[in-house]
Amino acid sequence: MKISITEIASLINGTVSGDINTQINNVAKIEEAKSGDLTFLYLPSFEKYFAATKASAIIVKTGFDKSRNDITYIEVSSPEKAFFTILKKYFTPEFSLTGIDSTAFVHPSAKLGDNVAIGKNVVISSGCKIGNSTKIFHNTVLSNNVSIGNDCLIHSNVSIREDCVVGNRVIIHPGTVIGSDGFGYNSNEKGEYEKIPQIGNVIIEDDVELGSNVSIDRAALGSTIIKRGCKIDNLVQIAHNVVLGEDTVVSAQTGVSGSTKIGKHCILAGQAGLVGHIELGDNVIITAQAGVSKSIPKPGYYSGSPAMEMRSYQKMQAQVRYISEYADRIKELEKQVKLLTEQIIKK
Repeated sequence: MKISITEIASLINGTVSGDINTQINNVAKIEEAKSGDLTFLYLPSFEKYFAATKASAIIVKTGFDKSRNDITYIEVSSPEKAFFTILKKYFTPEFSLTGIDSTAFVHPSAKLGDNVAIGKNVVISSGCKIGNSTKIFHNTVLSNNVSIGNDCLIHSNVSIREDCVVGNRVIIHPGTVIGSDGFGYNSNEKGEYEKIPQIGNVIIEDDVELGSNVSIDRAALGSTIIKRGCKIDNLVQIAHNVVLGEDTVVSAQTGVSGSTKIGKHCILAGQAGLVGHIELGDNVIITAQAGVSKSIPKPGYYSGSPAMEMRSYQKMQAQVRYISEYADRIKELEKQVKLLTEQIIKK
């Protein structure tokens, strides 16, 4: 595939400087690019690679110092967004899968839409419904009465348990489990834990993407709900009856405990932990490794464990580095107080 630099510039509303006849056949990181590649520069920390890059063209911020004459520039207001626009237009991966593989099992009562593709050893159980143009890759299992919408991409080794609902244009990466039992037990008079039946389901709304090895537990009653546009990273645990608001992002190794409700446009950074039965308002950002122990209605950044507003956390952390010094000063003050006390007693 060859793409003209002028076509690319037109797509991203950029201004070309240099050879307008440049042809692009691939994209690459600035430090790895070679002849024929398009790259981009948006962070000062990557400027060190500019002098040596072998890329044929580079997307830069308007006003960039164009010190090289052997490379074609496209100037834009936001190189990062422009580059992603190009990736989406020309380089989005296509996952080839057509028809229904002979090793797949599709229950006679299952209803499949047009252009559905099913890979090797897939199991489609009784009462399932699959929308148009959805692809389900190898070794994935859909239990009874699962519903999947149109244009979904379900990768290999995914398990979707009974009665769960997946919307349109949902992407699910390998190893993810939707609808496993919630962690619900009750101790009896002997102190033994008895399992509480988990009879709800999971609802995944439209345009959600789930990373690999995500676990989303079914509700004890009602539904665990992942609302439209949510993006969930690898190795995330979502417990029973949780609700994630629209366009919320959850990073890797985060755990959300049961019945917690999270608002719209929130961000949970890596390894964050949230206790159960709390609520986060819209536009709440929880930083990495924070522990959230109570509801947070106010938008903003929160850090630490227990989580607090970032400014308070930063002030506290600024003092932590001096704890050893403070301890020494306190010991010295104690000595002085003791000495003064002895002198007063002698008088």
